[in-house]
Amino acid sequence: MSPKPFVGGNWKSNGSVESIKALAPALVAGEATYNKDAVDVVIAPTFVHLPLAQEQFKGSNIQISAQNCSKTGPGAYTGEVTADMIKNLGLNWTILGHSERRHIFNETNEDQAAKVVKAEAAGLKIIFCIGEQLEERESGKTDEVCATQMDAIVPVVKDWNNIVIAYEPVWAIGTGKVATTEQAQETHAAIRAYLKSKVSPEVAANTRILYGGSVNPGNCGELIKCPDVDGFLVGGASLKPQFTEIIAAAAQSA
Repeated sequence: MSPKPFVGGNWKSNGSVESIKALAPALVAGEATYNKDAVDVVIAPTFVHLPLAQEQFKGSNIQISAQNCSKTGPGAYTGEVTADMIKNLGLNWTILGHSERRHIFNETNEDQAAKVVKAEAAGLKIIFCIGEQLEERESGKTDEVCATQMDAIVPVVKDWNNIVIAYEPVWAIGTGKVATTEQAQETHAAIRAYLKSKVSPEVAANTRILYGGSVNPGNCGELIKCPDVDGFLVGGASLKPQFTEIIAAAAQSA
C-alpha cells in the first residue's frame, strides 16, 4: 500500500496580510473539490504570518508549517526562531534543508542535522529537502549528492514517522524547468533504495517522498503517476487559488 499523498506549499518570502486573507478562503473552499481525507496538505508562510495563517485556515484540513527553525535553543541569538517556539505556537511542522537555506545562507549538512535534532525534540514533524544543482546532475552526481545530504540526518532521526523527504532539483526551483517524469521517478526510486539500505525496508516503504521544482497544475498529473512520487512541495503555484488543482491531483492518486 502506498503512503498517503502529501502536498506542501512553501510560500517563501512572499505574502501580505491582504493577500493571505484573499487566498485562504479560496483554498479552503477548494477542499470541496477533492477528498480531504485522502491527502495531507501543509502550507508554510513566513514566520510573521504564521498566526494569521492559523486563523485563516482554522477548521479546514490544511495544516500550517514553519519554513525553517534555529539550530540553537533559546538565548542570545538575535533573529533566530527556535523549534520550541514554533511548537508553542501550536504548529506541528517545519521545512528544513531547503536549497535556498543551503546555497544562499550557506547552511551545511551539519546545520541540517542539528536542526532536525531540535525540531524532533520539540515535537515537530519535518519536511526535509534534498537535491542537486545543475552541474551535479550533468556530471552524474545526483544520487551521490542526495545520499550525502541524507547521510547527515540518518544518524540523528529518532522516528521516521516524523519525516517527509522532498526531492527538489535546484535547477528546477523557480526556473520553469521541470524534471521529466523519468528523471523524477529515477531519483525518487534511488532515495527509496537509500532508505531501504541505510534505515530499513519498512521506513523506505512508508516514508513519503515529494517532488518539488516548478510544479504546477499543468504538470502535476503526470508527475504523481510516478510510482515513487508521493506528492509535491510547491513554491510559486501555492500562492494561487489553482494550488487546489495540484492538491486534487495528489488526492486522486490515493
